[in-house]
Amino acid sequence: MKLLVTGGAGYIGSVCAARLVAAGHEVVVVDDLSTGHADAVPDGCRLVRADLADVADPLLAEGFDGVLHFAAKSLVGESMLDPAKYWHGNVITSLRLLDAMHRNGTPRLVFSSSAAVYGEPSRVPIPESAPTLPTNTYGATKLAIDHAMTSYATAHGLAAVSLRYFNVAGAFGRFGERHTTETHLIPLVLRVALGRRSHVEVFGTDWPTEDGTCIRDYIHVTDLADAHLLAIDHAEPGQHRIFNLGNGTGFSVHQVIDACRRITGHPIPTRLSPRRPGDPATLVAASDRARTHLTWKPDHPHLDPIVHDAWTFMQANTS
Repeated sequence: MKLLVTGGAGYIGSVCAARLVAAGHEVVVVDDLSTGHADAVPDGCRLVRADLADVADPLLAEGFDGVLHFAAKSLVGESMLDPAKYWHGNVITSLRLLDAMHRNGTPRLVFSSSAAVYGEPSRVPIPESAPTLPTNTYGATKLAIDHAMTSYATAHGLAAVSLRYFNVAGAFGRFGERHTTETHLIPLVLRVALGRRSHVEVFGTDWPTEDGTCIRDYIHVTDLADAHLLAIDHAEPGQHRIFNLGNGTGFSVHQVIDACRRITGHPIPTRLSPRRPGDPATLVAASDRARTHLTWKPDHPHLDPIVHDAWTFMQANTS
């Protein structure tokens, strides 16, 4: 298939583009490089450096079999301070993409959604049937796009799939995390081992969990990318299907830090701080639906291989 990958110069988009090329697809990447990197675009892909909102229509007029949509603003804290940036950058841009797909007859869309749409869950693991009550602007924009996709599927026959997940980690060869503003736990911990930070902040050790620290779901970036490949094949005209993706168990902050210590051989000092308001004790996604309908399962369900791949990438990209 000929596929357009939006945000394909970013972390997850670049890995997905690489997996698509390896599977024999023709891939075009569109990215404005505001947070992505040109050298992260895989060999064999054509890069269109532009704002997706400006070029979606003429680009899709070339004729595509589908779109994998990763381009987004994604910092939760920033979304609360500058909501307009997120409503325009995420929702308005996605609506322009949907309109361009409809006008040009592009039949399939796989959307990189987020489990942030669920907010603070009443039950864990979180099923797709859980109430969607996002607690931040970022999650609200992802939910709005999900709703729009449902409307376009119903009205125009779009074959749509949304994939909701929490924390992505690890790396795939030369493709990994290189965020200017880093908020993810594993790369933050590994920065201590690299000497870029003095310690790791642990926000609360009195949570109702086995070791007192928060538990989060981590998924290897290649497992996530492969779910997108399965989703584009399983998308059905006129339907918008939603799948959660996760490892099914979750890992605590202490477990993540201990894994980083094992992999790096670094002591990784920690500093205890009070709980952060709004942090749930446990967030784990139930991915039974993806396992059943997409025949997907994570090949990297354990923490050490995820950390190992992230550490290998970070050591090779220390500049």
